[in-house]
Amino acid sequence: MEVSLTRKSEQMYEGTNSRGQSIILAGEGQAVGPMESVLLAGASCASIDLELILNKMQQPLSGLEVKITGDRAEDQVPKVFVKVHLHFILFGAVEPSKADRAISLSVEKYCSVLTMVSKTAAVTYSFEIKEK
Repeated sequence: MEVSLTRKSEQMYEGTNSRGQSIILAGEGQAVGPMESVLLAGASCASIDLELILNKMQQPLSGLEVKITGDRAEDQVPKVFVKVHLHFILFGAVEPSKADRAISLSVEKYCSVLTMVSKTAAVTYSFEIKEK
């Protein structure tokens, strides 16, 4: 895997992957920040896995949202995440027991990003199901 990062302006950078797709990252609230991008990466990684697992379980997922919170160490540098919580909102007639199993597999076993984050942070999840 290879990506590149190019400075666009003061504290604003464009990250580009080998396929030419890009994102903007910045400090000072100008765009998504680097630590916010870690949370987004964890949520998207887990969501992709979750969708694949639910498809294999033949569960009718019609939509998905994830709310992520991250608490960082206050008294040290670097200020790594010490707690991350993902709240999944699944839309469709998904069976709760299957949703729980699929989310557990995704968060605790398959998502590489959350596995890395779990080296410094307690990673937890919750979920709710809404029929759409």
